[in-house]
Amino acid sequence: MSKPLVAITGASSGIGRETARVFSQEGHPLLIMARRIERLEAMDLPNCICEKVDVTDLESFRKAIAKAEKQYGPIDCLVNNAGVMLLSQASSQDIDEWKRMIDVNITGVLNGIHLVLEGMIQRQTGTVINISSVAGHKPGSNIAVYSGTKFAVRAISESIREEVAPHNVRFTIISPGLVETELLEHTTVEEARAGFERVREIMGGFIQPVDIANAVLYAYRQPQNVCVREILLAHTRQIR
Repeated sequence: MSKPLVAITGASSGIGRETARVFSQEGHPLLIMARRIERLEAMDLPNCICEKVDVTDLESFRKAIAKAEKQYGPIDCLVNNAGVMLLSQASSQDIDEWKRMIDVNITGVLNGIHLVLEGMIQRQTGTVINISSVAGHKPGSNIAVYSGTKFAVRAISESIREEVAPHNVRFTIISPGLVETELLEHTTVEEARAGFERVREIMGGFIQPVDIANAVLYAYRQPQNVCVREILLAHTRQIR
């Protein structure tokens, strides 16, 4: 029997890319989505549909899901991974950066949930895994709005989990600490970037994206009557 379809946003790098690889190794057909479709195609994964999707664009998101479900059947697991982290002091940060983080990190997650949830309820099965952050548990300097968006992901996930639990649908939150991804590269404030680089040097590096991907797979592989509500993981040397 073939395995069910798994959909992953932000799959062109970092956590999303490694999550796609581990699920592919498990034999799942995939819908992988990102703005940089050439990176998705370069992975050359079997039974995989690659789609250029900006998660803030509901219609492109909808079309990608419809295409994949027509070929592989309904999505059994959605991994809402796409996100952006723009570091700066709140007093000086460009408000457009605030809007960008809110749009991608909150609205993008809500768009994915909206597109898969009704079908999961009807089928009385399904799993939504939302990537939050340690910053969604404890705020810090230079991450006020980013932290707020990740708190929002946790609040949204927990609220909807209660709504859909009677329908046998699971919501899981994965909250990573500092990970070796491209997120930091989006930051234009050199002082904020330098601060994170100092932390990386002190820690001897951050944890690897595959570590988070394995946590995602662990949560999904549990029996459907077992909901791993949240996994919070970070480098042993990470203090915050």
